[in-house]
Amino acid sequence: MVHILLTGAAGYIGGTILADLLARQDGPVKAARLFAAVRTQEQVELLSKLAGVSVAQVDLLRKDAVEDYVHRNEIDFIVNLAPSFDLIVVSNLLGALGKRRQDGANDLRLVNSSVTAAFSKENGWPFGEISDTGPVIAKEREIGDQHPVRVVRLKILQTNVDPPKANIEARQTSWLLKRGRNWESRRILSSSQTCVNGRGTGQGRKQSVSIPTYVRVSIRNQIVNKFDQDGHPAAAHVTDLAALYVLLIEKILQGDPIPSDEVGIYFGVAYTMSWWKVMSAIARALHSRGLVKDLEPQFWPSYDTAADELGWPRAYIRGMGASSPQLIPRNADKIGWKPEWDESRFMESIDDEVQDALDLDTGTTSLYDSVQASKS
Repeated sequence: MVHILLTGAAGYIGGTILADLLARQDGPVKAARLFAAVRTQEQVELLSKLAGVSVAQVDLLRKDAVEDYVHRNEIDFIVNLAPSFDLIVVSNLLGALGKRRQDGANDLRLVNSSVTAAFSKENGWPFGEISDTGPVIAKEREIGDQHPVRVVRLKILQTNVDPPKANIEARQTSWLLKRGRNWESRRILSSSQTCVNGRGTGQGRKQSVSIPTYVRVSIRNQIVNKFDQDGHPAAAHVTDLAALYVLLIEKILQGDPIPSDEVGIYFGVAYTMSWWKVMSAIARALHSRGLVKDLEPQFWPSYDTAADELGWPRAYIRGMGASSPQLIPRNADKIGWKPEWDESRFMESIDDEVQDALDLDTGTTSLYDSVQASKS
């Protein structure tokens, strides 16, 4: 039986993926044993209500804690939904799988999330349009910068996984397969996390970071703001994105021949959206509730002001709020991903997004702490 560990299982995307996995009535996932790692004891108690998953509090920043947990529970397959740009977390997970390899474990896999905003000019991507079947990794090597998403992805590909070193590194989706006496490293670097929206189905966080933050700050300032440049990010509903992850997990467990290694990036793009249109819709929704003064949004005074107000890193604020990566998703289609949400359906749901933010917002997030620290 394969033992699958899901990190970030109380989070927005991780919780939705866990719910999807637990809902499967048949297929390869049903034959696996599920484990969930969370940050706090409160989250342990929350997820422990679920049948079919073993939950534990694990400090992913502590190498010894991660290695001990993975070893004790004989974890074969890790799905990492903790911050994908945190090199310490990713390295600790990979090191833990490396220890498992040294102990003689076979068929080790790691699925690790990433983000698509890194493929925008605002985030240092100079090549314009790119397909997930194109030379993405070669282009990232050519850039050679210190963007956290690219740093982690390239580090993974540079890792030597041949015995006896067993330094197993993988991102978005990677795994090791033992075939006969030879080890083969197969990596899927699926930059799946687009601008994700919708209500999550997990036990923990129900919403993404962006829209609740905009709603909270707009109410505090009594005005909705937008950037002077309209961003058109790639987007997907959280349940559609979760379905893509589960589909990848199933394909891996079945040993299906799917794109991997340097051509194994998966853009989880269901549609693109306009931030200006979204902010206008948010302004109308808040104005109708008497929560802001103006019916239309106003421009931020500066990007630094926006970053400070929103609690986002100054170094990446343009890329987060005003970028338009030109992505062509093909690999997800190849494996049968069929998202149910499109831009029109999303825009029609903005009032629901705002109401969810009012009902469910849990305040600030620690998501960008590692990035803030690295730039300070």
